[in-house]
Order: sequence, then structure tokens, then C-alpha cells
Amino acid sequence: MSQGIAGPAAEVTHVTSRDNPLIKDLRKLSQDSTAYRKQGRVWLEGDHLCRAALARGLQPALAVFSESYWPVAPATLTRAAAKSIVIPDALLPEISGLESPARMGFVLDLPAAASLQPGAASVILDRVQDAGNVGSILRSAAAFGFGQVIALKGTAALWSPKVLRAGMGAHFALRLVEGLEPEALAALTVPIVVTSSHHGSFLHQQKLPMPCAWAMGHEGQGVGDHLMARAALKVRIDQPGGEESLNVAAAAAICLYASSLAVSPDS
Repeated sequence: MSQGIAGPAAEVTHVTSRDNPLIKDLRKLSQDSTAYRKQGRVWLEGDHLCRAALARGLQPALAVFSESYWPVAPATLTRAAAKSIVIPDALLPEISGLESPARMGFVLDLPAAASLQPGAASVILDRVQDAGNVGSILRSAAAFGFGQVIALKGTAALWSPKVLRAGMGAHFALRLVEGLEPEALAALTVPIVVTSSHHGSFLHQQKLPMPCAWAMGHEGQGVGDHLMARAALKVRIDQPGGEESLNVAAAAAICLYASSLAVSPDS
């Protein structure tokens, strides 16, 4: 059952049934990692992600609020979308991927597919499958000036709910190119740098190019042979504590930070 209510700044509708088509669509967006591709929309759960999108000038297609939060929600959130939906608190678990559901969220139109920028400082994700790792790497890319992230086929879906949450708003600061075959990397004009546990010199001993494209590989298998063959530089991260390898997200943060401090000899 739904009932339209006129509001001062936007159309407001109260939805009370879990079988409402909108609730069903939100359920898929929040719990299916690839539903965004079918619907052409993404679900931003929680005010942190929503504020991050607004800060980048994005306008949601729809805002969703719990009945308890709607009366006290800030106007910056309640007036952000042309249409707002208010639902009973009991329905929040239906549209949430969290153990403790957030009190609000935005539905955002999926940004148009980005084309590869050959000369951009980039991060290449080669079959990185853990959503938390992917989101964390996106955060590091945004923090250290790598504005383009290239996800090869086999990498976790970049706009999936779990990657969005782990990215903490980094998505909105990046050029995201996903679903590419390795052959597409031939278009890059910046050198590709790869990390390896067994090959190359130590990171702190290298003169790193900037801009460049750092390649981060599968959690268990590392960077594939196709990327290794394309690499202009191979580096290892010194680990005096004796560990065999680092988590890929931790390795990415270290490498991107080190590279952001470097100055290309051609600059």
C-alpha cells in the first residue's frame, strides 16, 4: 500500500508493504552484487555515502527514509531528491545489506560507462575478488591522486553494495572503468608497475615513475602473466618483520603513497 503526500520541497510517498515493487527493487540493489547493471541504478545506504555523493555534485533519483528518521533528517538530505520515500522502520532490513540497517539511503542513477584515459595515473585491478579489498584500494587511489581505476574482467563489481560501502565515497572522486580485457591495456601511455613477492627490486630503492599505472592482482595468485609481460617495472615491498606477503589492499596503499611522492624525470 502506498499513499502520496504533498511536501514543501519534494514529492513524498509513504510505502508500507514489503511487496511493493520499489521495495523489491531496492532489495535486489542492496543484496545482489550485479543488480546495478540490470537496473542502471545503485543503492547508497547510510548518510555518509549519501553526503559524499552530494559533496561531488551528484543528485539522487530517489531518497528513502525510515519513519523514525524522516521527521528529524536534515534538509540537505530530505530535499536532495525530487522524490522521497518513507517506510516503516520494520522494513529497513528488507532493503539493507547491513546487520544494523541505516536509517536512510539514496538511489543514484549509475554513472555512464567511462572510457579509458591513456595518460591518467591509474590503478589496474587484476581479478581482485574481495569487495572489501576493492573498496579499500579505491579509497587509496582517491587519496593519493590516482584518478582512474581500471578493473579487468574477474574483478569484484565496482558498484556493488559491498564495494560501495568499503569505498566510503571514493567512487565519486574516481574515473571507474570496469569489465576490460587485458588487451585493452595496450592503449595506456603510462608505464605499468606491478608488485610481486619474489620479483623486482625493493620499493624503497626504486625511482618510481609518475604518472603510472599500478597493477594489483588476485588475492591468492597475484598479478597474472599477461600483466607481468606488460610491466615496465616490477617491485617488492620490503618486510623486515619476516611476513611472506601483504594483503593486496595494504600493499596498494603503500605503493600508491610511495608513487605519489615521486616526480617523473620527464616532468
